[in-house]
Amino acid sequence: MKAAVIDQHGGPGSIRIDHNFPDPQPGPGDVIVKVGATSLNYHDIFTRQGMPGIKVPMPCIMGLDFSGEIVETGADITDWKVGDRVMIDPVDRVGPGGLIGEMWHGGLAEYCKVPSHHLVHLPDNVSYEAASCLPVAYGTALRMMYTIGDVQRGDKVLILGASGGVGTCAVQLAKRVGCEVIACASNQDKLDRLAAIGADHLINYVEEDFMKAVWEKFGKPHRRRYEDGVDVVVNFTGGDTWVKGLRVLHRGGKVLTCGATAGYDPVEDLRFIWSYELQVLGANGWLREDLTTLIDLLGDGSLKPVIDKTLPLEEVNEAFRLLEDRVVFGKVVLMP
Repeated sequence: MKAAVIDQHGGPGSIRIDHNFPDPQPGPGDVIVKVGATSLNYHDIFTRQGMPGIKVPMPCIMGLDFSGEIVETGADITDWKVGDRVMIDPVDRVGPGGLIGEMWHGGLAEYCKVPSHHLVHLPDNVSYEAASCLPVAYGTALRMMYTIGDVQRGDKVLILGASGGVGTCAVQLAKRVGCEVIACASNQDKLDRLAAIGADHLINYVEEDFMKAVWEKFGKPHRRRYEDGVDVVVNFTGGDTWVKGLRVLHRGGKVLTCGATAGYDPVEDLRFIWSYELQVLGANGWLREDLTTLIDLLGDGSLKPVIDKTLPLEEVNEAFRLLEDRVVFGKVVLMP
């Protein structure tokens, strides 16, 4: 079969296309999925580069988020059949842990062996491309915004890094429940596209200081008052945005975080946390019920994955480049 393979960790351009990679063979509790679509995440970049403390078996086929059709079943499979449409939850919640697309071969190939406990039923009205966007980015966003963050109608929500996969989902989820959304991005094209999916206020963080822009629009918070500033800051960038994010929250406001793409060890200022009674809430991944909720939202049209580009598997290195260079709005999807 055709597969995008790494034989060792490396930088840009290090993924090779192998047209004769061995076809996967199912064990008793596995199915073989013909891959319909796979979307990329920053975690795939980290897997390609290598992460301290994580030993990835080589050769490796990456691709955490994918969907497709079952074409073969193992001897013990009774709940699934050939022809079923499925989305894959990459997290191993039954066995030794780890991720499909990291510890086991993933979706950047024509076919993939998948243990049946990773399968999520996919209805006919949800496309493979849309479903491939869900688990990592959209599952994380749903848990952060709803399960952990409990954003409410009327909340003023500032979203940093709003143009990526998690960010574009967070914008839609916030608007869905009636929040007022302030979205930050690096150029006007991304800001225009954020406005098109519902963002109410737009900040180009390259041209202006987002903290001062929020103060100008919503007032500078005061530790004795609750009305100025914003209610929620969504900050999964970290780095030098961290303290500025704290400083735009009114007393009792919330920071929601699910990552640290700009740095995990930012300068901190605890004074703002205790003096403004701020809540710092972390969200880590998703649960299976989060994925079924997302599929329902896609099915009824209240959520639509934002796909920037769909490319053939042969252009996998270009797809990674687009993500690494941050020129993507939403998700990049690869088709085998």
